[in-house]
Amino acid sequence: MLASVKWNSRMSFTGVADSGFPIPLDTDESVGGNNSAARPLELVALGLAGCTAMDVISILQKKRQEVTSFEVKVDAARANEHPRVFTSAVIRYVITGKNIDEAALARAIELSALKYCPAQAMLAKVFPMELRYEIYEDGPQPRLVKEAVLELPNK
Repeated sequence: MLASVKWNSRMSFTGVADSGFPIPLDTDESVGGNNSAARPLELVALGLAGCTAMDVISILQKKRQEVTSFEVKVDAARANEHPRVFTSAVIRYVITGKNIDEAALARAIELSALKYCPAQAMLAKVFPMELRYEIYEDGPQPRLVKEAVLELPNK
């Protein structure tokens, strides 16, 4: 993969990778930015969330699960001192649908974590990740059916 960033002004850059889509980058005004775009480390967390989300929804669709809403949230803790790297993360899969099979969801998350998501595989070598999921039954007021922490088998 080839990725590059081009400086615009102050701390504002535009990044482009193999797909060709421009991605703006910036930082807070307190450190010289314009506060006009995502921070680079935010993109790492978004990449992790997006990678595993695409795997999981793809697997659930193949398993014919009736998903009506799906969100993956990454809460990444950072070191207090520079470089302020991620030190751990909780990945929370929040799914709403009709009669979602818990075993199908757990297996989809497991496959993403252990086989398909390169972002998760790479970052898991650097810091621990806890995988949680919440299943809601769809309706006028979605109802929480199950909330759990997924324990992955040892590789």
